[in-house]
Amino acid sequence: MAARNSRTSANTSVTSLIRLAPLLGAALLATAPMRAPAQETKPYEGFLCCSLLSDGSWISDLAYDDGRKKIVPAGTPVKFTGFGRWRMLLEIDGKAIGLGNDYSRTMTMDQFAKLYVPTADPKARMQSFAPKVREAIAQRKVLKGMTREQVVMSLGHPSTAYNADLSKPLWQYRYRAGDFQVFWTDDGRVDLVFGPPEVRAKVFVE
Repeated sequence: MAARNSRTSANTSVTSLIRLAPLLGAALLATAPMRAPAQETKPYEGFLCCSLLSDGSWISDLAYDDGRKKIVPAGTPVKFTGFGRWRMLLEIDGKAIGLGNDYSRTMTMDQFAKLYVPTADPKARMQSFAPKVREAIAQRKVLKGMTREQVVMSLGHPSTAYNADLSKPLWQYRYRAGDFQVFWTDDGRVDLVFGPPEVRAKVFVE
């Protein structure tokens, strides 16, 4: 009798596990870490999209000015050699440097690569800009009346962590003394820059 009860209990347990298997599988899938999409971009030669900031081995998409980094101008020739974890592996003037997707992770690394290291040289486009605009871009400054394209070349692409909707009438950037916002006119020109006075004095030329 004891053996029969044991077999019955075992059969009941197996049946219960079979019934629970789909639920257990779903639970495991729900808790499993999400894999990043496969990165398809192959090594190529291109150019920096924008005037970005480097500490000598690293460039962040936030382009945060802490007062110590050096400007790497828009149009600087770049060799893309591969991807790391949320970063592009580059060579600039023969030196290895990482370009990090630190604050724009709503886009894939392939999308990030197209934005930050285009194959078309931005300097060719910049030749059509007024001399004062080209100078502002080289110095990472914003002029009243600049277009969105020109502001991107000067300050970098607005990070999606701080700018979920780029169609809004303001973009937010960061600076060591505080955040600042670039406000746009209806026709897509810089209207004003709002932020701490010491920041405006550094980045905005009316």
